[in-house]
Amino acid sequence: MSTLSVIVGNPKPRSRTRQIAEELAGRIAARTGAELLPTVDLIDHADELFRWPAPAVDALAERLRGSTFAVVATPTYKASYTGLLKAFLDRYPARGLAGVTAVPVFTTASDEHALAVEFTLRPLLVELGASVPTRGLAFATPRFDRREELLDEWFANESGAFAAAVPA
Repeated sequence: MSTLSVIVGNPKPRSRTRQIAEELAGRIAARTGAELLPTVDLIDHADELFRWPAPAVDALAERLRGSTFAVVATPTYKASYTGLLKAFLDRYPARGLAGVTAVPVFTTASDEHALAVEFTLRPLLVELGASVPTRGLAFATPRFDRREELLDEWFANESGAFAAAVPA
């Protein structure tokens, strides 16, 4: 069975970034039939992210590595992703996420940061071996009250990539 992981690197627990990621993941799961795994909110594991070994974090990393699909979400910090997310993804070697189809998601303060998802998080996921067949989602939080409409629009444009990624 296909599985879908959601990884959130926002330093604020239960953030809007998490909400956007989970709502997008729900659409992907409905399209692909993937089992949606519990969300990993990295702030809940911040005290362990810089420890080696860290059995709880290692188990979360292994869960992501074994997933068919992943939504990897972060707010934009200095036109890039957060240190929480970087510390988590540093646990993987090159090609460590081979076989995972990932969607990079940024929440931004404005559309001025819309390309950051394409120039920072996408290349990192690709370096780690993940397939990234869609545009990243850059979601401007001032439009949060229109999130259903905006997520539907993004998904309508990008959902074809998921059909091709469903394992036979």
